[in-house]
Amino acid sequence: MRNCFTFPETGFVRLRSILGPEGPIPVSKSTWWAGVKSGRFPEPVKLGPRTTAWRVEDIRSLIDRGVKTGRDQ
Repeated sequence: MRNCFTFPETGFVRLRSILGPEGPIPVSKSTWWAGVKSGRFPEPVKLGPRTTAWRVEDIRSLIDRGVKTGRDQ
């Protein structure tokens, strides 16, 4: 997994900061949302009617555990 991205220590991040090619998790949006639905990826937080984000701590924990992508399974 690449480490060229910079995450804040706490707070929230949007999906475009999580998924590749810029983000640390190399999966498509559809794979991500399927993983959220199945519980493999963290649940989002609604910050507004059209704003969805994830807790930085949840994403860091996911990365530390070693993300299982569709290619890894």
